[in-house]
Amino acid sequence: MENEVMECNASTKREAPNVLVTGTPGVGKSTLCKKLSELTGMQWLEISKVAKDNNCLEEYDQVYQCPVLDEDKLLDGLEETMNRGGNIVDYHSCEFFPERWFDAVFVLRTDNTTLYDRLTGRGYSGKKLEDNIDCEIFQVILDEANNSYKQDIVQELTSVSSEDLQKNIETICLWLQQWFQNSGA
Repeated sequence: MENEVMECNASTKREAPNVLVTGTPGVGKSTLCKKLSELTGMQWLEISKVAKDNNCLEEYDQVYQCPVLDEDKLLDGLEETMNRGGNIVDYHSCEFFPERWFDAVFVLRTDNTTLYDRLTGRGYSGKKLEDNIDCEIFQVILDEANNSYKQDIVQELTSVSSEDLQKNIETICLWLQQWFQNSGA
């Protein structure tokens, strides 16, 4: 299904769709989402930043060297924004978001060498590095997406090169264009 245009579900009452871009840390989610937001005018919700800015973080996980997300508090705070639509949500997990929030879910994937280089460049090491590489090898995020959302809204996209980035932007923009045509918005 890669790089094919998914069927758009315009049956929602939102004036603009919500798109989830997910994948293992280091696959290029933020780069893609930033560019999509600039091109489309849709709001980019970088969940890690939203959580920090809205005190949706709990204790610090020493093993993974990051704070733990208070999912319930985050979801409660995002409900109204998501109901309005027009959001590009960027996060490395997806299973806790309500299915009703998203019209499309794009899962970015990359090869292990590229991912290793990106993560070590960010300072990942030890268990955190190993677990994220394993997550990508075993397609954990793709499986989460397929288990959490209707499979006809989930699309896997390769994210290794700058050419892939451009192709992914085009794929998502085409999907958005079709969504708007189908919704009459």
